Amino acid sequence: MNLTRVHRSINQLVNAYQQRLHTFREDNFQLAPPMGGWSYSEVYSHIFDSSLLSLMAMHNCIRNEGENKPTALGVKLVLFFGQLPPGKRYKVPKRMADRVKKITLANAQQFITDFELQLAKLYPQVDGANPKIKTKHPRLGYLNARQWLRFIEIHLNHHLKQLQRIERNFLQHA
Repeated sequence: MNLTRVHRSINQLVNAYQQRLHTFREDNFQLAPPMGGWSYSEVYSHIFDSSLLSLMAMHNCIRNEGENKPTALGVKLVLFFGQLPPGKRYKVPKRMADRVKKITLANAQQFITDFELQLAKLYPQVDGANPKIKTKHPRLGYLNARQWLRFIEIHLNHHLKQLQRIERNFLQHA
């Protein structure tokens, strides 16, 4: 896995979220789409809250505060191909779903800033982390620091596509 490429991709994805954030008004940011499901604000809440939690897990791996556990083959394939298996809707684990809330544009901006600061601090340490030390993801099982970084990239990309689906749904019902 090319860490530089993954890091660059994460920064580009965060920039896309940032740019999209500037296109919203507060009222439509929190509006549920006609198809149902999360509002834009709830997607931002989820993606940056979970990304910050992923950075914490990655940090634990960097500090050797994890376990020497295997990563499942299916998860290795997800990380290799860089996407969740297509054609399937994924249910957020309950404990993560319970953290999702409607936030303001300012809250979303703060989430993005917090994420960027933490990533900048942790990224230089990823390459030196012990690849055998892993912490548990609620769905994917045990990931090491490099795998957490790759997961963040995949997850950011997955939810950016969700934002695009929400936008198309609003346009269809306009």
